[in-house]
Amino acid sequence: MKKIRIGITCGDVNGIGPEIALRAVDSGHWSSGVELIFIGPDLFPDPKKKFSGVWNIPFADRIVPGKITAAASNTAAAAIERAVQGCLAGELHAMVTAPICKEGLQLAGVNYPGHTEMIADLTGTRRYGMMLMGRGLRVMLATRHLPLRAVADALTTENVLETIELTGETLKWFGLEAGRIGVCGLNPHAGDGGALGNEDAAVVAPAVKAACAKGFNAAGPIPADVIFYQALKQQYDAVVAMYHDQGLGPLKMHAFDCGVNLTVGLPIVRTSPDHGTAFDIAGKGVARPDSMVAAIETAIDLAQRPNPWTK
Repeated sequence: MKKIRIGITCGDVNGIGPEIALRAVDSGHWSSGVELIFIGPDLFPDPKKKFSGVWNIPFADRIVPGKITAAASNTAAAAIERAVQGCLAGELHAMVTAPICKEGLQLAGVNYPGHTEMIADLTGTRRYGMMLMGRGLRVMLATRHLPLRAVADALTTENVLETIELTGETLKWFGLEAGRIGVCGLNPHAGDGGALGNEDAAVVAPAVKAACAKGFNAAGPIPADVIFYQALKQQYDAVVAMYHDQGLGPLKMHAFDCGVNLTVGLPIVRTSPDHGTAFDIAGKGVARPDSMVAAIETAIDLAQRPNPWTK
């Protein structure tokens, strides 16, 4: 079997990224057929000993755990760019990204709201999505990093349909040919027949109907206060949530320490831990690597499957 090469970006070096990357690699259960490459500043002694290789990214500052700086975010962005280049060039089979700081990105003039949008742009991808997974629960987001007051206006039948389609395509990537997709309503009680808003009837329901007409196994809109329970009872293989916290609240309650973020629709494999930089515990040696381990395992698995979006 050919070697599977996974690039792991440093993330914000003032956060827990390098620490959880090192702890994950040090967990010692990786196959001899897997090579893990650290992509970040050549300032940490352990990566040279524990990783299969190190791709150095310059860092024009000193590491200060817990501090938000433009320099740290510039280095994080450069590591992401190098990993994407490596994947597109065939140097890497997948990339796993450690957490970055959105406030730091703004300070650095990096005009992306997060990893998902940045990597999509770097790969020339216009149709993409964000799936979060953990302990058997899979959640796809119809909208991502938006203020709550902007969500209803941002939802259209077209983008909800696209999200359902991407969910179904991703489930096939995981080997679920007729994956069952439950689609959340936006409003309480999925609008309660229009008494609590008309978006579910006017936007979400037509998207579900159109998805079914295209052969996807979708149902909804289903009230968000019951759908996640149903998914955990294996009624659905994935849930499409209408906005960030609607989906991530239940996911993190269920799988806080082992959640994985997967960007779908890309011509490359990209996963990450489903948590942030944890500046409050950075440098204290207490950060758990569980989500990073799960992200690496998912990347290894998907790297060996045909990518449905490879150009």
